[in-house]
Amino acid sequence: MKKEQKDAQKFVNPIDPDKISENPHTLEYGHHSGSALIKPEDQGKLKSRALNAMDHQTDMQLGQIYEQMQLLADQAKRLSERKKISEFIYTAEARFEPFINHTYHLYKREDESFLLSLIGPKQWGKSRKSFDFVASVKLLADHTWDILEKNESFEFNA
Repeated sequence: MKKEQKDAQKFVNPIDPDKISENPHTLEYGHHSGSALIKPEDQGKLKSRALNAMDHQTDMQLGQIYEQMQLLADQAKRLSERKKISEFIYTAEARFEPFINHTYHLYKREDESFLLSLIGPKQWGKSRKSFDFVASVKLLADHTWDILEKNESFEFNA
């Protein structure tokens, strides 16, 4: 037993015990020459790529939302025009009963009153009265009027 104690005392471990780990697999760096190469990432480069990707994605989505808003604004404008012309038509003189999905023509007389007619602006021939063409319209099922063709110089301000 004394011999074992002497051998143990003689052996001096050259590795500093403060610089070794009992569990080397938990180290955040390679602990031997065969370990995988671990390089620290450039955080600025990672953030820059992430920001560029985020900018691109959000710009694309904002563009889509803008297009949808434009579509809705155009639909609202057309609906507003349908409402305004419907108000003009329902105050206009019409000597017939309009039918759904038929085309009619709205004219403005010299006395500022309106006339709804079956005769189109190019169908009057020589008997043309002193009417100003306002619009060609079609009666829809909801009893609003769809504008098929309109006189751009006429303003629909009720």
